[in-house]
Amino acid sequence: MLTLTTIVLTVLTLGVQLAMQQFSPRIVRALLGDRASQLSHGLFAGTFLFCMIAVAQVDDTAEPGQQVPSVTVASGYVLLFASLIVLVAYVHHAGQSLRVAGLIDVVGDNLQSEIDRSFPARTTPRVEAGVVTADESGVVVMLDHPLLIDQARRSEDRLEMLVAVGDFVPRGAPVVRGGGGRGGGGGGALDARAIRRGIVLDNERSHVGDAAYGLRKLVDIAERSIASSPYQDPATAVQSIDRLHDAMRQLCVRPLSESMHRDAAGTVRLITRELSWDGYVAVAFDELVDLGSSSPLVARRLLAALDDLVETAPPERRAALEERRTRLRDAAAGEGRRLHPDVQGLGSGPDLLAREGSDGPT
Repeated sequence: MLTLTTIVLTVLTLGVQLAMQQFSPRIVRALLGDRASQLSHGLFAGTFLFCMIAVAQVDDTAEPGQQVPSVTVASGYVLLFASLIVLVAYVHHAGQSLRVAGLIDVVGDNLQSEIDRSFPARTTPRVEAGVVTADESGVVVMLDHPLLIDQARRSEDRLEMLVAVGDFVPRGAPVVRGGGGRGGGGGGALDARAIRRGIVLDNERSHVGDAAYGLRKLVDIAERSIASSPYQDPATAVQSIDRLHDAMRQLCVRPLSESMHRDAAGTVRLITRELSWDGYVAVAFDELVDLGSSSPLVARRLLAALDDLVETAPPERRAALEERRTRLRDAAAGEGRRLHPDVQGLGSGPDLLAREGSDGPT
């Protein structure tokens, strides 16, 4: 138990140091004041001290069967079992709290508590009729469409989502409007509590129901690999673009999510905010086209991806891709370079491959 307690404290110290270096040295107090961590450390240390005290109760001179106090030993086992359970929970809690979203939540929750304490609300904010507001803040990670459609049907209304999956919602902000977007209910009163259950909030975005978030992560990896001077790693950026290319190639020929959701009778009951094809293209390529044009490796790989997508996508979806391709070529031309598409970034472009009967590149 003493070794376990020491390891846990060491890991916590290292985690706090990394958080200080990457985010802010002023976040240390909030991390060290975490009640869950303090209770875990107290349980580990308390179990060790209990066992040390229990050892003194062992009497080698007593009669057989009475040398070891059974209740004390059983209590030690119970504490040990509890420590193992808390250890697993603590590791999960520590990992979650040291994430970006976890650290921001620690500071944000402390700030919100201080605002509520120092500036207590004296009036209730006025809410428009037929509008449901969020009772807590968070990022919209999922919408329960069947539940929301059922609630709209029960109230003989039509719900309009005022937020999209991936949006951050402040506490008290409007999230749903009834009456088909005209304000006010079209039928019975809306069940605000039930509607809130259909809008799942968390402290960060999730892949479930949010395909754009996966694109966002791949773009982040590629951007860091390009811009992380002096340790630039364009090969990693090329790998990220490989997966972006694959994802967008699958997406470009598939129907996107509908914003109109109907009940069994065919009546529109829910209107959601969905990302268009141009929106997916912007998420996947806008930042990389602007930043990646400075790296020949990344620019060639981007051009190969865009060329393939233009050929694969239906005619109505090509304009957004062609616009990014033109921007990429213009940026390279402005730097005095002529781009060639290359799936490897630098290794399989038409300017590098040998022609039939030739011993070298053309």
